[in-house]
Amino acid sequence: MTQYRWVICAMLFFATTVNYLDRQVLSLTWDEFIKPEFHWNEYHYGLITSIFSIVYAICMLFAGRFIDWMGTKKGYLWSIGVWSAGACAHALCGVATEAWVGLPNAAALRAVEAGSAVAATIAMVSMYFFIAARCILALGEAGNFPAAIKVTAEYFPKKDRAYATSIFNAGASIGALFAPLTIPLLAKAWGWELAFIIIGALGFIWMGFWVFLYKKPSEQPRVNAAELEYIEQDKHEVVDGEKVDQEQENEKISLWKTLSFKQTWAFAFGKFMTDGVWWFFLFWTPSYLNSQFGIKMSEGLGVALIFTLYAITMLSIYGGKLPTIIINKTGLNPYAARMRAMLIFAFFPLLVLLAQPLGTISPWFPIILIGIGGAAHQSWSANIFSTVGDMFPKSAIATVTGIGGMAGGVGSMILQWFAGWLFVHADQTGMQFMGFEGKPAGYFVVFCICAVAYLVGWLVMKTLVPKYKPIVIE
Repeated sequence: MTQYRWVICAMLFFATTVNYLDRQVLSLTWDEFIKPEFHWNEYHYGLITSIFSIVYAICMLFAGRFIDWMGTKKGYLWSIGVWSAGACAHALCGVATEAWVGLPNAAALRAVEAGSAVAATIAMVSMYFFIAARCILALGEAGNFPAAIKVTAEYFPKKDRAYATSIFNAGASIGALFAPLTIPLLAKAWGWELAFIIIGALGFIWMGFWVFLYKKPSEQPRVNAAELEYIEQDKHEVVDGEKVDQEQENEKISLWKTLSFKQTWAFAFGKFMTDGVWWFFLFWTPSYLNSQFGIKMSEGLGVALIFTLYAITMLSIYGGKLPTIIINKTGLNPYAARMRAMLIFAFFPLLVLLAQPLGTISPWFPIILIGIGGAAHQSWSANIFSTVGDMFPKSAIATVTGIGGMAGGVGSMILQWFAGWLFVHADQTGMQFMGFEGKPAGYFVVFCICAVAYLVGWLVMKTLVPKYKPIVIE
């Protein structure tokens, strides 16, 4: 049997890695490089990240339909092309701001008196330009997961999909892992603008490989008959003693029809409750280290801490393997095995409750605990994505994934906006919470929300879909 499906999985992994590298450039440059140039505070950054999240959410809804309509090959090419262009567009925000406010260069922007009316104008104008660039980035990035999940369903049987998803989804951790090793150094050496351009250009390189490597399994000459038979082993599945044809490739489900299924709402609510937690860790951890411990991302300790955090999240690869182990040992159906695995993963984020108390001893403690929470999230994510392929025919996978992605983006938008507002409010009012004051108190509040989100999400999912029930098109 050939093993070409793993080549495709590797391509999904690299696409997701580039996706998260592009997403991380702003979080790793704004506090040290962009903030002093444009006179930002946490409110500006929080608003940018929250708008990115809501635009990403809205685009996810249509991206799923677009991928189902266009097909995975062309749809993925369009997606990564748009987001790479959006990533590079961030580099133009400084030039556009200088022209708008009538100042000659970045040095003149920084020289403006802090707190003045001109500084406020610079902050507001630059924020709008960055929002525009982030919207283009969000438009393209919205297609990544609907396309990747659809490709995974095309190339892997159900029992292997969570494991394959955990492998390509680990690209999020690898991207976040390499980001602090490269982006701050690029920004320090050649300016934050070039950091956006270099990282953004990686997507165009990926596109060249995708054109030549991807075809559907039945059309791919590198997939022999034995591998194709293995891939299509779920073609006639038996559920409750009856055969269910899951391969209704040409049967379409309308967007409104998908919203009538409890399975759609279960997936969407699980994403709504948990996606914002991962994005909070991704967007705010560098700022958390700087504001609470005075650690900068361009310094050795900052790089070591972020590297450690995302190295720990790599444990999520084993999380994708857990449902397969459960299936082999217990004989449970894929959905029941995934839900059991997700319940286990839902308890690990509770450790984040200890991040602030132990942070008074050393910054390494919160980083390790957040890393464990991140690993639990990625394990949860690999499995919740796979539930879509368990229950829906392939013709609807990208659409349902997009609906869930939109719900996750809405949840993330709410959390990012709330976090930005809370940190400014806590700092200005000296807010107190559980023995902490100011911004540390604000972070403790958000950590509490992140810790319980997965258990709430799992309980609602289990209530909506208590047992395995695949969707069959009449």
